[in-house]
Amino acid sequence: MIGIDIIKIPRMHRFVERFGEKALQKFLCKEEILLVKNNKTASGFWAAKEACSKALGVGIGSECGFHDITIYKTQKGAPHIKLSQKITDMFQISDISVSITHDGEYAIAVVAIERSTSPDKI
Repeated sequence: MIGIDIIKIPRMHRFVERFGEKALQKFLCKEEILLVKNNKTASGFWAAKEACSKALGVGIGSECGFHDITIYKTQKGAPHIKLSQKITDMFQISDISVSITHDGEYAIAVVAIERSTSPDKI
């Protein structure tokens, strides 16, 4: 399953300017906030979490919240996603990959998720 999201970085700037650190706390945990260098980074994290929820097929909401998705960096600085145990079990996730990029005023993220079993066909 694949999800993608795009956000205008100035939108994140306005969000943080208006609500301060509470804006970041809405969608990031303490460890993630420590990784945020600027609005560009915050926008990339937002896009990654939205893309992940789309790859799950549910979007951000009651089944999957922002805090069910944690972004961390590898030793080489590459982003990686860790899902809450609830999400991993509910969606039977076996592997997850993320790519975040920035271009001009935009942050874009793509997430690919592999399930350990095939979902029911509709």
